[in-house]
Amino acid sequence: MVDRVTETTDINGNVVERTIERDTGPTPVTVNTAPSSGGGSGTLIAILLLFALAVGAYFVFAGSGSETRKDDAIAEAADNVGAAAEKAGNAVEKAADKIAN
Repeated sequence: MVDRVTETTDINGNVVERTIERDTGPTPVTVNTAPSSGGGSGTLIAILLLFALAVGAYFVFAGSGSETRKDDAIAEAADNVGAAAEKAGNAVEKAADKIAN
């Protein structure tokens, strides 16, 4: 069996057509092939990955907002404790002044 392969390339050197001629006996067979585009499965995978990335980003930023709210609540509680301590200090000073006078 004798095979003869002829490839046609574009200007960039990419194979655009491949012709295989086979001498299989009394009748030669010629097979022309062109590279396929892949069927679109790569595009589907890219869309699914983009969707997964968007969902992940949502959960990261939603968790970050929750963390910020928690930090704000702690800061507000600390301010309230500071204000209460200041009031207590003022009351102690007034009591000390009354005892001294």
